[in-house]
Amino acid sequence: MRLYEYEAKKVFGATGLTIPTQYGVIQSPDDLDALDLTFPVMMKSMVLIGGRGKAGGIKKAKDLAEAKKITADMLKLVIKDYPVETLLVEELADEAGACYVGITTHPASFNVIMMVSAKGGVDIEGVALETPEAILKIEIPGNELELPDNIANEFTDFLVKGLGNDAVKPAILDAVKKLYATYQEYDCKTAEINPLIITTDNQAVAADAKVVIDDNAIYRQGGLFELLGLKESRHDVSELTSDEQRARDAGFLYVDLLPEDFEGDPDKLYVGLVPGGAGYGIFSIDETANVGDRFFDGKVVPVNFMDSGGGPPVEGVAEMFHVLMDKKLVDLIVTSRFGGISSCDIFIRGTVKALRDRHEKGQRMLPIVGRMVGTDLPSARAYLEKALVETPEALKNLDIVIGNQKIMADVIKDGIAKGFKVKAQGAAVAAK
Repeated sequence: MRLYEYEAKKVFGATGLTIPTQYGVIQSPDDLDALDLTFPVMMKSMVLIGGRGKAGGIKKAKDLAEAKKITADMLKLVIKDYPVETLLVEELADEAGACYVGITTHPASFNVIMMVSAKGGVDIEGVALETPEAILKIEIPGNELELPDNIANEFTDFLVKGLGNDAVKPAILDAVKKLYATYQEYDCKTAEINPLIITTDNQAVAADAKVVIDDNAIYRQGGLFELLGLKESRHDVSELTSDEQRARDAGFLYVDLLPEDFEGDPDKLYVGLVPGGAGYGIFSIDETANVGDRFFDGKVVPVNFMDSGGGPPVEGVAEMFHVLMDKKLVDLIVTSRFGGISSCDIFIRGTVKALRDRHEKGQRMLPIVGRMVGTDLPSARAYLEKALVETPEALKNLDIVIGNQKIMADVIKDGIAKGFKVKAQGAAVAAK
């Protein structure tokens, strides 16, 4: 879960890192009137993505009139598909220098990786490519809760040398140690200050803040949620979309692959995916895109990732299909089920329930194609055969292979062909 900058700075403040004075978070120019401001101030767009400065999302205001104009302009911005809805207003630090301090976890060893550079306030990836000697990176084994003194001193000396200012050593040493403590205390995947500004009176101020919490550790971060006034977690890079929130409320994992307000190309087929688990979910995305590229001129677009989890109830399975059939962008649903932990019988009952309920209520229906194998397969087969006889009209666009008679790639290929045909027929009807 990624925190907004103002949230990350609240965390930094709680662990003793020095941050600029935080005047407030606003959503309109008029909100500035209620803040006790000392100009100049920094105006920062709150989106969970990098590159805000280059996109015009970070600016300095010298007085209230300029601050209001900047606010109005920034609230019209869309930065890398993320609309700006709130701004942070904070003190402008008196800068005499800037450096970078960042911490993450090695994906293979799970040791802590800490990096520093005296070149702060710029793209650290660019520094790594152009002047790698300007970065000191150390892998810290053992997941120590406190940064060992020898490593803290090594980082500090490296930064002091790069800045050419011995007087700032105590402040940098303190910041390096406290950022590491923050990383450990809050179960971070990433904790970063860029820039760590060195002021004219030799203080080290976290002028920016990036904090990403490990989703697997959120259950033990009740104090963090209380500190920030949060009730629910969010993605690494964004708030939940309405469909993602709906899925969370229903108890299954769902991720939109396209922006919430995305407008589809009428010549393309948008495929919703209802897989059995996370692995099948990733496979479904890849295979749908691959089949689309190989056989349909790249005109096939998977729209979501989904994971039903272990043993969802019938109603939960039905809701998985409802979410996608309520999504106007979706033209076709591909489902793949390898029933190990969960039952194929429960899954087919949920699928049939969704279609029957929607047919009865006159709601939007979509073709569903797929395959299922695994646990309770005979029961699933018997139930589907009976259901097709009992409610043929509601299930006329359901085409699920039960068993191993057909590989999933061919199921997807044939399903996409059907989806294009149905979409074309719908366009022809609309034209009349």
